[in-house]
Amino acid sequence: MAIRGLTEKLIGLSTASRSSRPHPLARLTSPEIDIARQVVTKARSGQLLLFRDIFAEEPAKADLVPFLEAEHSGQLTEETSRPPRLARVQYDKIGDDGSHAYTESVVDVTARQEVLHRVVEKDVQPSLTPAEFKRFQDACIASPMWKEAIEQFELPDGFAVCIDSWPYGGPDPEETIPRYTQGLCFARDTRKGEHSNHYGYPLPIIPVMDTHSSKLVRIDKLATGGTEDALEYNTHPKNVLDHCTSAEYVPELLSIDLRKDLKPLNVVQPEGPSFKVTDESLIEWQKWRFRLGFNPREGATLHDIHYDGRSIMYRLSLSEMTVPYGDPRPPFHRKHAFDFGDGGAGRAANNLSLGCDCLGVIKYFDAVVADTEGKPSVSKNVVCLHEQDAGIGWKHTNFRNNRAAVTRSRELVVQFVVTLANYEYVFAYRFDQAAGLTVETRATGIVSVVHIDKDKTSPWGNVVSPGTLAQNHQHLFALRLDPAINGHRNTVFKEETLPLPMSPSANPHGNGYRVVSEPITKSSFLDASPFTNLTIKLSNPHILNAISRKPISYKFIPSPSQLLLADPKSTQAARARFATHHVWITKYRDGELFAAGEFTNQSYSERGGVADAVARNDDVGDADVVVWNVFGLTHNPRVEDWPVMPIEKHELHIRPADFFEWNPALDVPGQRNEASVSVDGDGGKEDADCCKGEGGSVQESAETHWQGTRDVVPNGVVNGDRNGDGDGNGVNGH
Repeated sequence: MAIRGLTEKLIGLSTASRSSRPHPLARLTSPEIDIARQVVTKARSGQLLLFRDIFAEEPAKADLVPFLEAEHSGQLTEETSRPPRLARVQYDKIGDDGSHAYTESVVDVTARQEVLHRVVEKDVQPSLTPAEFKRFQDACIASPMWKEAIEQFELPDGFAVCIDSWPYGGPDPEETIPRYTQGLCFARDTRKGEHSNHYGYPLPIIPVMDTHSSKLVRIDKLATGGTEDALEYNTHPKNVLDHCTSAEYVPELLSIDLRKDLKPLNVVQPEGPSFKVTDESLIEWQKWRFRLGFNPREGATLHDIHYDGRSIMYRLSLSEMTVPYGDPRPPFHRKHAFDFGDGGAGRAANNLSLGCDCLGVIKYFDAVVADTEGKPSVSKNVVCLHEQDAGIGWKHTNFRNNRAAVTRSRELVVQFVVTLANYEYVFAYRFDQAAGLTVETRATGIVSVVHIDKDKTSPWGNVVSPGTLAQNHQHLFALRLDPAINGHRNTVFKEETLPLPMSPSANPHGNGYRVVSEPITKSSFLDASPFTNLTIKLSNPHILNAISRKPISYKFIPSPSQLLLADPKSTQAARARFATHHVWITKYRDGELFAAGEFTNQSYSERGGVADAVARNDDVGDADVVVWNVFGLTHNPRVEDWPVMPIEKHELHIRPADFFEWNPALDVPGQRNEASVSVDGDGGKEDADCCKGEGGSVQESAETHWQGTRDVVPNGVVNGDRNGDGDGNGVNGH
């Protein structure tokens, strides 16, 4: 729903406000959330309301861009016209019959007025709330149906049942159902304390709850057989857990000793960090300047990204993630979560710990969220900001004179971590000194498991522990890029590198190849192509690079990761059309932020997502364009993923392409790190030149490094004779 025309001092960081009014991109404060709640409550006087979320409504682009231009040009004053300060309020109106009408209001918190209101159509379901998840276990305990189902199992002494609440997934085509929640069930060995891992003891049932009435409607029994059992059910005995084993991962419960040979590795910045934070949202570092946002659905978002005074991106965010499971035995076809749309990455954000989740000199950012009464609640340390060493930035050694020039690459990292039931995801935006931006995703946590009979294996997953089948699944992410390459009129180019046929006139020896660049003029999709080096260029066709005479651009190469595997006729495929192509190019519309559409929970199909946006066939050449990159991980689990999974990492590199006239990291100083020492005790600190060669016959000889011969000037004198013996190579003797 778009809105248009509405219009600490810590480690040396400045957080003093430049204006008495919050920046239009600043996150809502607790008083502003209070105002939004009060306005909505007053407008719905006498009605019972259940609040879901209250967060900042981003201004319409047409309203915000003039303000940002005034800000960047230094013409911003207290009198400058600015977009209205808006809050989006999401809540249920509870009827006398207990029915829920999902409703949204937009409130001008400065004017204390409701400026927009809608009751959402009944055939969609909003995201699940933490309160709804928490009610699930209570509903099960109170249900005779549940008690009867548990009594079918003979659980070992000292074991208690626990439930992971899940979205219901996609209903079957013939189903017409109210709001449902399902749960995966496990048993936990209480004798080991509250931190014992319950995932090692999966139970073969899934209860289903009517979310609004908090009543169980049925309990689905699960197939536990192996390859030989196909779709057969009821193959397990009553003592279903007897062959299962413990799967502990917290240090105090491990049956193995922790390593004792790991010595400290400290990140020390004696002069503090090189970044600056203002108003808890504006971040400046090494020519970069951007605003940090945070909302319940996307988590951390980046806005108004500039480098050295030049605009690069209007907005950057992770838009969606879907996790479809590949076990065809019903009801596992409904194990299909949209973690951003069904639950919310921001709602699931961890409270990060100093020295654990982020290392070095850290700036943390809090988020203010709303509880079920609409009251503000501070979630501490949900985003961390820090610098990290990223290895060598650039280097060259001139072996004619043994001079090495080298710089270290430093990155600024904006990171948040979410826990979604069993899985953790680490999301990081990494800025570097060469004007590059990397979006990193890491998957870790515990793989989703179900029960399997003793001594059986299954084609639908891998047995990672006795009685425990980790099901095959995919993690498919969508990144939304709203480029502003020196302005908002941009063109996307598809660039491919292709072989050039051998011919006497054009390629006589067959070694040539060609680079073909094609502008995208209509909304469309593309797929990664490693065989043609498919590159996406985000270009400003109105500004040419003074050196290359090509349009200034940023580029990325989409990863050729596997896309959605579900059959095109399946409900899974209908719900996740965004996951069928690697790149989507659409025309900008206010409020069009979500690759799978606004409402994913319990959806039958994707509505209002990127596929629908592309179907509009909009003109996107020389326009305000949005690019969506889809990437993922097909996860066929291995035993090494158990009991907790080592990280699986994906990186998307967004790099300048003819945006500058030289390497933008050329001015990074090559300073020796004085804290570094040699284990042999001969660090060579007397040498002032960073990383200068230390001699030796190979290191002294330019020819052996294929750097050509010695320099010869017209008078016949050989240059580079450093030791004066006349041979010009600096090596004593001939």
